[in-house]
Amino acid sequence: MLSMLATSVPIIVATILNMFFLKTSLFQTLNKPIDNQITLKDGNRLFGANKTWRGFWGMVFFSSICCIAWGGISSQIPALEKYVLLYSHYENSVFYNFIVGVLLGLAYGIFELPNSFLKRRINIQPGKSKKSLGGIGFIVLDQVDSLFGCVLVVSLVHPMTLFYYISFVIFGGFIHIVLSSLLYLMKLRSNF
Repeated sequence: MLSMLATSVPIIVATILNMFFLKTSLFQTLNKPIDNQITLKDGNRLFGANKTWRGFWGMVFFSSICCIAWGGISSQIPALEKYVLLYSHYENSVFYNFIVGVLLGLAYGIFELPNSFLKRRINIQPGKSKKSLGGIGFIVLDQVDSLFGCVLVVSLVHPMTLFYYISFVIFGGFIHIVLSSLLYLMKLRSNF
């Protein structure tokens, strides 16, 4: 669990920074929907208004910066660095951390899209959830969708079993729920 947490720090911090970023007026020109407002035959958007290029590229930017910073911090604390799975087979360098950070940010953004697509197909509005058994399933999926991608990136640099992969996603989901609750209480997130 300590390795999972130590490895997750950059993406956790990047998520928080991206939430703050999205509350600012910076880079409004990127505040365009990823789906380009495409509406399918069911009358609903492809992904919805909440999936924007601003949020997507913000996540890529912040995860790369956070990976570089976390690499610098952990290189100064050998006891910490040994727990960061990103460095178990590869050298902790600025270039490596930048590449991993970009990949984590891309995976985070891309793996959120199928969930948004499915929610639009069953008429769940962006940022909302249904009060039903299926709605609860989407609440859980909202907490782990991006983690499937992020843990996949980690598995590329630190091979893992399927059991470990699923355990990492579940652990990350728990952290995401705690983080989402805090962001909701801080009014940085409009729903939970």
